[in-house]
Amino acid sequence: MSIGFLRQALNTLQAQSRRRTSHRVNQWFKWLSPGISVKRWLLISVAGVVLASLGLAIWIKLTPIFWVLEFLRGILGAIADILPNYISGPLVILFGLLLLLWGQTRTVGSITKVLRPQGQSEEELIDVLLAHRRLYRGPKIVVIGGGTGLSTLLRGLKTYSANITAIVTVADDGGSSGRLRQEFGVLPPGDIRNCLAALADEEKLLTELFQYRFKAGDGLTGHSFGNLFLTAMSDITGDLERAVAASSKVLAVRGQVLPATLSDVRLWAELADGRRIEGESSIPEAGGSIVKIGCIPANPPALPAAIKAINEADYIIIGPGSLYTSLIPNLLVPQIADAIAASLAPRIYVCNIMTQPGETQGYTVSDHIRAIDAACGRQLFDAVLVHKKSPSPHSLIRYAQQNSHPVFLDREAVSALGRRIVLANILFEDDIGCVRHNPQKLARVLLRWYSGAHLGMGR
Repeated sequence: MSIGFLRQALNTLQAQSRRRTSHRVNQWFKWLSPGISVKRWLLISVAGVVLASLGLAIWIKLTPIFWVLEFLRGILGAIADILPNYISGPLVILFGLLLLLWGQTRTVGSITKVLRPQGQSEEELIDVLLAHRRLYRGPKIVVIGGGTGLSTLLRGLKTYSANITAIVTVADDGGSSGRLRQEFGVLPPGDIRNCLAALADEEKLLTELFQYRFKAGDGLTGHSFGNLFLTAMSDITGDLERAVAASSKVLAVRGQVLPATLSDVRLWAELADGRRIEGESSIPEAGGSIVKIGCIPANPPALPAAIKAINEADYIIIGPGSLYTSLIPNLLVPQIADAIAASLAPRIYVCNIMTQPGETQGYTVSDHIRAIDAACGRQLFDAVLVHKKSPSPHSLIRYAQQNSHPVFLDREAVSALGRRIVLANILFEDDIGCVRHNPQKLARVLLRWYSGAHLGMGR
């Protein structure tokens, strides 16, 4: 029994050793991957050493170099006398390569140890470099929206590209953002806060920190830490655009987040019963059917960086999010709507899964599309992404109690509006029956459609 146990243990150790060796060889072959800018600099370093040695030899008239070379020739000659050159030559080459491999391994290991923060996963430096190369070679994606829908999408997209620009509405006037807007005169930071947390490398910790709400304290109760942080940064840097840029550097954000405008925008909506409601937070609470929406001041100027991002985009995504209070407010900035309309990039709208009481009750997919077209006066996207399957009965009952139902796909009406339909299962349901888009599934479907549209356009 003991001999069998020892034999099994020995086999296990040998298998582990083979796996470690295979892993190490695989990691070293990764360094030969094209585009990571390592091989060229290694060759340049070797060339530099050779040239420096030649220059030194010329400078000192070869005297010490001559005797060193003579000494080495004597050693090599002695080795050749003992062993034939077809044996000694390969042995010397192998010894040199082993020394080079050992030196480079120790160098890379030391660099990795310094660059990898304590407590971070044991990820190889080459894997980090390859991931960095892949992400920064990803398509330039512009996502337009606001609310939790936009931040959900960003969590999925950041695994495919680091060239992401989120253009976010600044019409929010409720909750912590609304209080800061009234008390300090700053643009509402809430949606921007959510996007920064979603795009940060350390997303889980930052999300918890930025979403933390004070439960006590004179004037602090109800405020989130992220909103206070951005408000302070706005005061320090001078405006929200600079505050977001500075915060992005501090938080190691993958991509950029931009407000649609720096104007103090206030939404208004005309309802079917003739009422006119002002204020983003008041519109859903009015409980009417929205027939027209606008903002004060009318035609606010766009942030130049946002227009630049749209003009350079390879891919434009609108939504998901509350139709009238998260998506359309961005498109009420005429320069943004004009830039999207003029873009030759593939453009897609991500339709919500459920209707929203006070905004889109009873809306079909085509109703969502018509509302966006009416607000902009033109067609801004080529396709619409719609969830394929109905939520579970538990979720349906939960939402029906709130007068919310799945958005019905009326195919013929959507086709008549000139939009392609992309159907996919992109739903996430939590234990209590809350329905959301799944970040990973949503991003995967969007990138797959982009690849097909990209090839179809001959780019």
